[in-house]
Amino acid sequence: MTPARLDELLGRPPIPRGTWAREAVYLCPPVAGPGGDPEATAGRLRALDGVSDVRVRPGGFLEIVVAVPGELVTGIGPARAGAPAVTGSSPWEDLPRTWANPGFAVRYAHVRAVAVQRWAAELGVGGRFAPELLDDRLDRAVLRVLAEAHGRRASRDPGWAAYALRLALAYHDAFEGAGALPVGDEEPSPLHAARVRLARAVRDVLAEALAAVGEAAPGRM
Repeated sequence: MTPARLDELLGRPPIPRGTWAREAVYLCPPVAGPGGDPEATAGRLRALDGVSDVRVRPGGFLEIVVAVPGELVTGIGPARAGAPAVTGSSPWEDLPRTWANPGFAVRYAHVRAVAVQRWAAELGVGGRFAPELLDDRLDRAVLRVLAEAHGRRASRDPGWAAYALRLALAYHDAFEGAGALPVGDEEPSPLHAARVRLARAVRDVLAEALAAVGEAAPGRM
């Protein structure tokens, strides 16, 4: 179950809640108009594949727990017309190229995500994407931030700069602590393939966010 699918079902982008360390939860405001009974809506959602629970909260809010949070990656891809169009003026300086510079952290995260795709091809990482394998706390932290992208696209004030930094920092932690590539004599595994696919989603969303704040996403640094 992806944010786009929930949006289609509910008529509004769902809002990811919590850390997702134990469960992946989206909050949906009350649905107005005919068919807006929250208990009935919850019942329909519970019957869907990919939804493990729906809780009705005061005021008619729904908490939707998805069974496999990694599925949201399947709804993320590059801009339809190729590279996102760069608009506006970047809020970040090029230098210093240290962690103290948010722009560096975001650009370097994109470079790392691009490099993972290149290295994965060289190492023979591939095969069927198994989203259920993205269950490590570091993978889930990245998924939690990625889950906001759909709603931000529909927002009048998406806050791409701050969002890109949060996604970049979560991805740096995952890159260093939940490796997407085999090490030494290790054979490529389905988990590696899942994390490479996660890195590709990070690459695509960071490229979109960078373009929105006035930067072309770098492939190397």
